[in-house]
Amino acid sequence: MLKHRLRYSLLLSALFLLSCGSGSRENEAQETDETASSKGILRIAAAADLRYALDSIVSRYSDPAAIEVIYGSSGKLYEQLSRGAPFHLYFSADIQYPERLVKAGKAGSAVYPYGLGRLVLWQRQGKREQLADLQAPEVRKIAIANPRHAPYGLAAEQALRSSGLYEALRDKLIFGENIAQTAQFVSTGGVEAGIIALALMRGKALHALNPAYTLLPEELHAPLLQALS
Repeated sequence: MLKHRLRYSLLLSALFLLSCGSGSRENEAQETDETASSKGILRIAAAADLRYALDSIVSRYSDPAAIEVIYGSSGKLYEQLSRGAPFHLYFSADIQYPERLVKAGKAGSAVYPYGLGRLVLWQRQGKREQLADLQAPEVRKIAIANPRHAPYGLAAEQALRSSGLYEALRDKLIFGENIAQTAQFVSTGGVEAGIIALALMRGKALHALNPAYTLLPEELHAPLLQALS
């Protein structure tokens, strides 16, 4: 519970600092978004696993309409920011992306870690206790985020490889553009199971559909250290 309170505090602090005008990413980026600037809109690029948490925080803000949040995979958002996309704040599921922006002079602030992501095994009904259960013949499709640009997808692939299951399951894998879309594949019944972010299970929609999930061991993949800049 303390970790969740700390995470929310950091998010709220970031929004507060932005509302006080504490910087944007680049002058060039500001100039390319005259409409947003003229309206005083704070533009946030955020990893898709933050959708429920960040939406909840923004809704409690004094002027929610003054904040625009764009969700996506951390890698895709990084590519946009590298090209000068006009965002004031970047929440990444992998600390390496904001660190690269800082090194390239593309960030408006230092890098601040805010959380550690966890993976869960989830399905619409029931519960599978371990990754090995995905080998069952009734499991025809398994959703993970695209490992090429989604940190949770890369972690899911690492977990499958660490478990010695990747080759056996690779033909069952369906890739989501980001972790939120991956969860949607499972929630709509498009796949039998998925490896998604624990953070998404905090949202009412998935929890109401099926609150049961299996938390995957952290040692199966590289740490999902998350950060903002």
